[in-house]
Amino acid sequence: MVEATLTFCCGPDCGKETTSTLKCPTCLKEGLNMVFCDQSCFRRNWAQHKNIHKKPDADSYDPFPKFSYAGNVKPAYPLTPRREVPAHIPRPDYAQNGKPVTEIKNDRTGKIKVLDEKEIKALRVVCALAREVIDIAAAAVKPGVTTDEIDEIVHNETIKRNAYPSPLNYWNYPKSVCTSVNEVICHGIPDKRPLQDGDIVNLDVTLYKNGFHADLNETYYVGEKATANKDLVNLVETTRESLELAISSVKPGLAIRQLGEIIEAHAKKNNVSVVRSYCGHGINTLFHCQPDIPHYAKNKAVGVCKPGIVFTIEPMLNMGTYRDNLWPDNWTSTTADGLPSAQFEHTLLVTEDGVEVLTSRNKKSPGGPVKRIA
Repeated sequence: MVEATLTFCCGPDCGKETTSTLKCPTCLKEGLNMVFCDQSCFRRNWAQHKNIHKKPDADSYDPFPKFSYAGNVKPAYPLTPRREVPAHIPRPDYAQNGKPVTEIKNDRTGKIKVLDEKEIKALRVVCALAREVIDIAAAAVKPGVTTDEIDEIVHNETIKRNAYPSPLNYWNYPKSVCTSVNEVICHGIPDKRPLQDGDIVNLDVTLYKNGFHADLNETYYVGEKATANKDLVNLVETTRESLELAISSVKPGLAIRQLGEIIEAHAKKNNVSVVRSYCGHGINTLFHCQPDIPHYAKNKAVGVCKPGIVFTIEPMLNMGTYRDNLWPDNWTSTTADGLPSAQFEHTLLVTEDGVEVLTSRNKKSPGGPVKRIA
């Protein structure tokens, strides 16, 4: 028996199953197989949907030509259409209409979830798969490869593992991975810009499987020019080390606010700054939940580490100012001065006597530390 193919509305704030054949006129001309459930859904989602359309006589274009960019990185549209997820793969609540209702309800409780052994076992499985996916994507990082090509790799490898790419349609995010290049701090949207020799790029991968999310990211050097750049190496390696130092301190009884003290002390020692607008977070059956994990000193984070709680630490360090700017896409965050930013992240389980890194690297993982340049 052949499995029936389900059709879903391509409206970012809809996503419901539909029998409609209504297509955008431009998509129809371009041969794109995307449908809307009705006219009101089409009109409501037009502003975001049109980003996938080509412009006459332009292979790629800047969708925000009047925006004042802080650095040299600019978006390269059109975005490719939203990649499909097979109907048999279980998906989180926001996959349909972009709104994480369960998270919103949970935020009102202020409670930090403690996982039991069965839940921890399920989480280990998805964390191991997330490591596999990011390693495959990282192996493709080289000059000339576009971030959209990396998104396709992440999406396909996630689907192969019967998992859902957690970023896809989370608050209407259009892609399956975040790719943050050079001065982009986080939440960069994969597009047609090719990576260049001398770039750095952060790949932020999250998988959802068996009811649990696993989240990790790493910053990778692109080409030999990047690893020969003294200041860039200092930034990336300091960020990597700051995460390792913070992780090594995790144990029952540690006040969560202390993690920021450890990270900022190492950042200052190496003359880089700590981003304050974004933080680590609890993660389990929810993509983001309590506790919040600020990365800067003198923060007022609530909570103490207890066995069975799971969270991410994901410091973002900048070569210059810690301040950030947001692009008009309402996702891409860059440094305010256009200087580079780096980030590393692991999903962590607090144990009875310390911490378990659920998304740890292995001997075959691409990337890894680079010796500082004297």
